[in-house]
Amino acid sequence: MLTDLPFTLPALRAAYAAGLAPAGVLAEMLRRIRAADDPGIFIHLIDEAALLAEAVALGPYDPDRALWGIPFAVKDNIDVAGCPTTAACPAFARMAEADAFVVARLRAAGAIPVGKTNLDQFATGLVGVRTPWPVPRNAIDPAIVPGGSSSGSAVAVARGIVAFSLGTDTAGSGRVPAGLNNIVGLKPSLGALSTSGVVPACRTLDVVSIFALTVADAHAVFRVAVGYDAADPYARRVVAGPMPALPPALRIGIPSRQTIRFFGDDAQQAMFDATCASLRAMGADVVELDFTPFYAVAAMLYEGAWVAERHAVVGPLLASDPQAVHPVIRQIVGGAVGMTATDAFKGFYRLEALRRAVEPVLASVDMLCVPTMPTFPTLAELAADPITPNSRAGTYTNFVNLLGMCGLAVPAPPRADGRPGSVTLLAAGGRDATLASLGQVIEAWGERTLGATGWARPATLPALARAMPEDIELAVCGAHMSGLPLNSELTSRGARFLRRAETTADYRLYSLPGGPPRRPGLLRMAGGGPIRLEVWALPLAEVGGFLAGIPAPLGLGTVVLADGTTPKGFLCEAAAVAGAEDVTAYGDWRLVLREAAA
Repeated sequence: MLTDLPFTLPALRAAYAAGLAPAGVLAEMLRRIRAADDPGIFIHLIDEAALLAEAVALGPYDPDRALWGIPFAVKDNIDVAGCPTTAACPAFARMAEADAFVVARLRAAGAIPVGKTNLDQFATGLVGVRTPWPVPRNAIDPAIVPGGSSSGSAVAVARGIVAFSLGTDTAGSGRVPAGLNNIVGLKPSLGALSTSGVVPACRTLDVVSIFALTVADAHAVFRVAVGYDAADPYARRVVAGPMPALPPALRIGIPSRQTIRFFGDDAQQAMFDATCASLRAMGADVVELDFTPFYAVAAMLYEGAWVAERHAVVGPLLASDPQAVHPVIRQIVGGAVGMTATDAFKGFYRLEALRRAVEPVLASVDMLCVPTMPTFPTLAELAADPITPNSRAGTYTNFVNLLGMCGLAVPAPPRADGRPGSVTLLAAGGRDATLASLGQVIEAWGERTLGATGWARPATLPALARAMPEDIELAVCGAHMSGLPLNSELTSRGARFLRRAETTADYRLYSLPGGPPRRPGLLRMAGGGPIRLEVWALPLAEVGGFLAGIPAPLGLGTVVLADGTTPKGFLCEAAAVAGAEDVTAYGDWRLVLREAAA
């Protein structure tokens, strides 16, 4: 029965392959909207006849179109041709003449936009209640806020109305609603998804975000949506690769006991502690970090330059019709009045100083893991104090875009009180795929259903990691391996871990003089043995810069592996091993380092 059909990409694709028509899915979607009985989710629904016409225009099922027949919702600060764009402010409304760049890409892949969803007005808020329309109900617990600003987009996915939705994220709007509604929230690297056709909040920081029921679905939509838009001055050329394998030595930073914040929510702390324990159990090196500088960055988002950015959009309406703006938004954005260019530049200078302070912290780990939000704001708390609960919700989100990081909010096993568990993985820009790889692991822990649907979480097996045509396979056997000092020279260039492997039995390994760090020399010669190593996919565009940093006597050559593959890899000049320590018997540089440390 269609009423039991999960709106996930694999389930819908299977149904279409078996002969189901998109018209049936759209009819079921409309039934689910009525059944939800929540007038706050959508601001505008596309006419049923227009939806059916778009479905018919798709033609016969085409599995080569990645999102053929997949219904999705769009936050109402993103243009959909023929629909009003309001940013949750009726006085601001305008009719969109064309699709936003991202919507156009999704449509080209066969996806069907079905309507525009509610939000905190002008995307200013993390609670989802700052709207002149009815407030969407949290899909899990009606006592807590739906989360914002992408409230309607998150609730539509959590209730199984659409397979995925688009939000935006400046301060956490693509992550906090996901955590509050038991779904996945993907906040891409800055510039990866075009913001052409998006009403700005802070144009220099805004990203289009993706909500889905599973990490695999969110990442699949992300890969379709990525595309360089020359018309967007903030667009960046980002390669959206498949999920890599997880590196063997994964180092994850978490807030230290002294700096972590839960504001008295013991259940939230217990959820996060349990998640960290599971990360350690899977072999990750989980290290505590001083989060004070991150909080200092977060505090800047609603100061100076970035409030002025919001005023650049809302200011004309505030001047002509202030009562048309939600009173809380009026208070926040109105704070820009009286600021000067000097104030803005002081903010830029302070941000750069703080960015420099966190650089070594971020360089010491592969990624961060934080609670998606420190506690669950309730509607009652917001009614009594519309500012403080919202500010607290941004504790682990406000600094992310200011530091150019990517993020992924992932469901974790639920809290002791039944409210959803959620953690957010954060990494340097460009590492979206690596976050998704770990996210798939986390979402599989415990007993959990999807959103508020009651659908069981589908069993997923991570796809076999492989290099893409625009990559080169690179074998590394020393300090460039995961968890070792030079690994960041790969990850900072967008390299993805593929697999562990070993050479054929005719290689010798030497410990070369010099350092730090200690470096091995790999040499192919008779009388050797198999040497364990790691294979990474390095973008071809980054090979030149990487090669320029390789010091003599090392160079790149071809390495023959026991599995028959022949990636490029580090080899050593034969003359350089004279007098070097032969460590071939260890068969693994990590064992050499452990022996030396012992």
